[in-house]
Amino acid sequence: MRNRRRRNRNMILGMIIMAVLAAILIGITIGIINVLNTLKEPKPTPDPHEGQVYLYDGFDWVWMTPLEGVPVNELTEEKFSSASGQPEFIGEGYDVLRGIDVSDHQNYINWTDVAASGIDFAYIRVGWRGYTEGGLYQDDYFEYNIKSAVDAGLDVGVYMFSQAITVQEALEEANFVLERIAAYNVSLPIVYDWEKVEDSNARTANLSMATRTDCAVAFCQTIKNAGYEPCVYFNRNIGYYGYDLTRLLDYEFWFSLPEQGFPNFYYACDMWQYSFTETVPGIEGPTDMNLRFIPKPVPTAVPEVTEVPEIEQKPRKGLKLFSR
Repeated sequence: MRNRRRRNRNMILGMIIMAVLAAILIGITIGIINVLNTLKEPKPTPDPHEGQVYLYDGFDWVWMTPLEGVPVNELTEEKFSSASGQPEFIGEGYDVLRGIDVSDHQNYINWTDVAASGIDFAYIRVGWRGYTEGGLYQDDYFEYNIKSAVDAGLDVGVYMFSQAITVQEALEEANFVLERIAAYNVSLPIVYDWEKVEDSNARTANLSMATRTDCAVAFCQTIKNAGYEPCVYFNRNIGYYGYDLTRLLDYEFWFSLPEQGFPNFYYACDMWQYSFTETVPGIEGPTDMNLRFIPKPVPTAVPEVTEVPEIEQKPRKGLKLFSR
């Protein structure tokens, strides 16, 4: 009897052990199957251009990471019309003025005729720095142009053609401008116009983005400290690759992109140079043309006034009026 009980216990124990082992085996098998199924599932491919924009940089279509904090251009293609032969802003939110920029390349200008033609403003070159030896020179027609343009009733701004390669040279250019405009009513921004010169002898050929931006900041801040509004001029290539625009947000942007129907640049600009070849009464030869965009003030909402019901005034009891 005792041996039979022992055998029964051993049999039950064996069955329990086998059941446990079977359960473990099943669990392991399910786990392996799940792992295999997971390995078979294709992993999502990360987007290599997440957070980027696809744009034309003047040479090719490229993916570019937008600069943090730099406003995006709202002056898109559908907000312009070329029915008149020149770009016309047909959008909302801006007052738009049309103007020219000139230098001694235009020679003598009849500013009375220019003003009578409907031109609203003029940008006049003060001078330039040479790109080989780096000397500073005043534009031969600067004094005549600025005096005559102001006398003709035009709003006037000025620009300096820079080839600065150091902050010290940029400061020198800013002071060069300030000395020459002191006697005139310059109502528009003063512009830092640094341009690439395609010449193997150009001293600016290997200037870095950081140094170029340092020079722009030095010029513009000097102008701002003197009480004027500064502005930076650039084309699409320099705008994307030549400047760190995040460091220039305190200044206006003048964007140059001629012969297109709208300012096709990713970032916002205050002025757009849309042509190098316009004909303007009073000027012989081709002239640069620009549109200046002035944001309209956003109307503030006037709170709705609800009519307050009149309250009947009843005499208060117990009060007496005394007079002397």
